[in-house]
Order: sequence, then structure tokens, then C-alpha cells
Amino acid sequence: MNYLPEEARISLGIAESILKGNEPDPLRIKKLCWSLMLLRSTGLGNAIRQIIGDNVYGGPFKGMKLVKTCSRPPLLLGCYEHELHPTVEDVIRRGYDRILNIGCSLGYYATGLALRMPSVQVEAFDIDTNVHEHIKTMITQNGVQDRVRVSGEFFGKDFEKYTQEKTLVLMDIEGDEETLLDPTAFPALTTMDVVVELHEVMRPGIMDKIVKRFEPTHDIEVIENKNLLPDVSGLVPANGFLDPYDHMLLGWESRDGKTPWGVFRKKA
Repeated sequence: MNYLPEEARISLGIAESILKGNEPDPLRIKKLCWSLMLLRSTGLGNAIRQIIGDNVYGGPFKGMKLVKTCSRPPLLLGCYEHELHPTVEDVIRRGYDRILNIGCSLGYYATGLALRMPSVQVEAFDIDTNVHEHIKTMITQNGVQDRVRVSGEFFGKDFEKYTQEKTLVLMDIEGDEETLLDPTAFPALTTMDVVVELHEVMRPGIMDKIVKRFEPTHDIEVIENKNLLPDVSGLVPANGFLDPYDHMLLGWESRDGKTPWGVFRKKA
């Protein structure tokens, strides 16, 4: 996959701007690498979309139609958060009545789980109202708009509304899980299963703190982040060559630190 002229021009402009900055050299180098990786990753995503179209290529949500703003290669390839894929399949097997997707972003999980679980009701929450139209577009183009409801901020007291159903909490809220995932403050959580991204990189110690809160009532599984070189053999011509740097970026999720997942299942 070659660099397009426009991509190359932007890359050189970013490099020049960062290298002219006054930050310490190590910080400038980190900013430079990060910015160029993000730009190249976006370019690769656009190239992949030209090959496979808008549908997810593989993984648990294979075939799901993505909105244009879902342009990162791991989303398109379906290898996004690959460490969590067995958990996703377990969620589907368990057959929840309702999923509270708190911090749903563009609706990747809200839409995908609604597609895989034809009878589930999904409540998709995100405080960034700018993404709500993207979510609504995605659920509509996948035909699940009758089972996915999009809302703004979720409050801890709201857990109580869902205790009469088999409910899963799926949460990714950039560290604020420390406030919401508190069974002492919100006892309704003891009736629910939880899958949460724990932002250890933002709040060191948050993983152990939340795990201890759920140990009395739930079986605990912690899933660590792992790097991945995705299988794209079907997308590269037999006589083609995929640069190792590009191959790495196809699976890169731009994490800047530790963000393990906590999976808390109610004890029998």
C-alpha cells in the first residue's frame, strides 16, 4: 500500500511543525511518531475500504455495515479489541434481555451485539452528543433501530431500573468507571454481569480497586491487552507485499498505556 501524495504532504507538514516545537526532544519524538502513525493508519483504513467496502471483514461482527467515521483498520478488519472476542461470544451465548452499553462511542458494540442477539434490547449511552447521529445512522443501516435506544449520560441510580431483567453492563468511559462501578453505592449492580475497560493508564490502581468491589458477588476475569498482527492474507495479492510497518498499523488501536478488561459474572 503506497503513500498517496496528499498523505505524504500532510505527514511532512506534521513532522516539520512538531520538530520546530520547544518541548523536550523525547516528547517531540513521541508526538511525531504518534501523529504519523495515526495519519498512516487512517490512510490504510481508506485503502482497505476501497477493497472490502463498508462491511466488517471478520471477527464476531463480520458483515456489520460501518458508518464512514469508523475508518480505523481494526474496526474495518473486525480485529478490534481481539482479546475480548471470546468474551463477546460468551455474552451472545448467555442471551441477555438487555445490554447497557455505557460509553458507546460510534455504536460498534451496540450495533454488533444487537445484530448477533436478535431478541436483546440495547441501551446505548454516551455523553458526547456529537456522536449520537453517527450511532443512529449505524443502527439504522444495520436494521436494528427498533432494539437500540441512544441516550446521553448514564447515572448510577439508573441501574435500579434494570434489575428485573437479565442485564449486562458493557462500559468504556475513560476512567469514570471508578465512580459508576460501585456495588455498595449502587446495589443493583450485584444482579448484573459487567464487562468494563479498566483505564489503568489514566487512574493507576483502578483495576485492583474495582475488582475488589465485585469479588464478594461475582466471578472475576481480567483480560490483558495484547498486540496483534491481523491475518490479511485474503486482501493482499499473491505477488503483493505488505510492509511490516503497515501490517503492524493494521492491528494498532492507538493505546498509550494499560487498559485491561474486567469481566464480572454473577456467582451462581
